[in-house]
Amino acid sequence: MKQNKTAGLTGLALLVAGTACFCMGTGAKYIPAAMVGKTIFSHISGFWDGSDISPLYHTIIWKIRTPRALLAIMTGVCLASSGAVFQGCFKNPLVEPYILGTSSGAAFGAALGIMFPSFFMSVQMLAFAFAFLAVGLAYTMARTRGETPLVNLILSGIITGSIFTALVGIVKYLARDEALREIVFWLMGGFYYAGWTDVSLMLPVALVGFLILWSHGWKLNILSMGDKEARALGIDPEKNKFILISLSTLMTAAAVSSVGIIPWVGLMIPHAARLIFGPDHRVVLPASALLGALYLLICDTIARTLTQTEIPVGIITSLIGAPYLFFLVRTRGQRM
Repeated sequence: MKQNKTAGLTGLALLVAGTACFCMGTGAKYIPAAMVGKTIFSHISGFWDGSDISPLYHTIIWKIRTPRALLAIMTGVCLASSGAVFQGCFKNPLVEPYILGTSSGAAFGAALGIMFPSFFMSVQMLAFAFAFLAVGLAYTMARTRGETPLVNLILSGIITGSIFTALVGIVKYLARDEALREIVFWLMGGFYYAGWTDVSLMLPVALVGFLILWSHGWKLNILSMGDKEARALGIDPEKNKFILISLSTLMTAAAVSSVGIIPWVGLMIPHAARLIFGPDHRVVLPASALLGALYLLICDTIARTLTQTEIPVGIITSLIGAPYLFFLVRTRGQRM
């Protein structure tokens, strides 16, 4: 079974790499996958300048589509693996990374940055800061007598999310037409402005965060059994849940601040990973990360090629994710 799961994860990683090459070649200007690989290799290798490749290919592949594909992969890794951690910690299959108000806080920060560009820091920094502020408020409200009950934390997250959603509504009401359109566009999520700067900011968060979460997969297995069982096995549930939820929030906040709110990934993908690979979080976490990367690569390609104008990725993920989760519930609800 262990060899089968390892082979499955390896095959899934190769599928993500192949899909990325295909997606980078697909668009208004079609470029064969072989040329995509050749162009990327010319930039990452130090002994070939790629002078025999058209400058147009260098611009399209390296400057536009490669950072966009990498950002989609890292966003999928952050949201899907964070969703798996949240569902394991809360022992609830309906929990997602936005449950503690991360998305609402980030939306308010981004709205402030868009409405008052000359008075505040960048939109991305504000979104990141307010996402963490929202989660901090939720944790503060839920804390009672030195403990943080999960029910209190969920309710606090709902309250915090409602407050920041109302604040976003106030900003949208006061914003001028141009700023209002930009706020609404940001809220729907997308990779339209993806660049190498975004990749360099997201890469350490996604890579280091995922590796730490993966190393705690065995603890997540114990935590999903319940607090009493965890204490009996020598695991401090409060401390480990705080570490896992904080790190997952960091990854979610980094993703949301970079690309906006992309729904369903953190809720749907962990379910698919468990159905394919079983409940062991040591396997579910890498499977969720790879499936999330694959899913967002496909959704982003659909979003930018389906029509002449680009569709926000959040719309595509919702249109695909909601029916898929309904199908899972109807066909495999007992197993879920």
